[in-house]
Amino acid sequence: MSNTSNFRQAMRELRGQPLVGPNVISNALPFLGGGLILTAVGTYGGLGVMRSAPALFMPSFFAAIVVSLILYFVARNVAESGNKGTALPLLALYSLVSGYTLSGIVSVALRNSGVGLTGVGIAALGCGIAFVLGRSVGSNLSDKDGMALTQTISLGIIALLVVVLIQFGLSFFGVFTPTWLEIAISGLGVLLFTGSAVVDFYILPRTYRDDQYLPVALSMYLTYINLFIFILRLLIAINGRD
Repeated sequence: MSNTSNFRQAMRELRGQPLVGPNVISNALPFLGGGLILTAVGTYGGLGVMRSAPALFMPSFFAAIVVSLILYFVARNVAESGNKGTALPLLALYSLVSGYTLSGIVSVALRNSGVGLTGVGIAALGCGIAFVLGRSVGSNLSDKDGMALTQTISLGIIALLVVVLIQFGLSFFGVFTPTWLEIAISGLGVLLFTGSAVVDFYILPRTYRDDQYLPVALSMYLTYINLFIFILRLLIAINGRD
């Protein structure tokens, strides 16, 4: 939401709203799955660049972050407008580039003797469990509970984003988060994006029609990618950096 008043207005409009797209999540799942596969391909490509041309990786990594941000906003706007023919390749490209940006944290996890490939698998499994729980709980929330959870999770994610941006900025000056605080932040991120997985199943069918599956796929994609990142961050923080 652009500001707090707009957010509250949207919440009031959704209160008691019947399902406008009861099948929209089912329609979005093939595109969500395809996006996640492309993300894995992009991550694998990033790891390959790290191995074969390590000097090239960091410049390309930062470029990929900028490109992914631009692609996200462009793809979201096109998807929201209903232009599926243009939105689909943009979302596919966004998934690939996002995967490239994930290669950094995946590389840290693979090099960590306490995390490794098993930890990456645990993070992926955690996303799957969150999906199953989200569908079970979110689809059965009452309006009162659904709206309260949606507001809480939305505000929590905004606060988390501010903290992560501060962390990112401080890292340029050699200031890194103490381990105990990194564990707390990562654990909070896991809880918030697990909650977001629940909220998706409540809010998305009340917001989008069945034929608006691409913006729904993008919304769910962000939930699970961020959950994957914070599970990995938590595992790395608990095991310490090698």
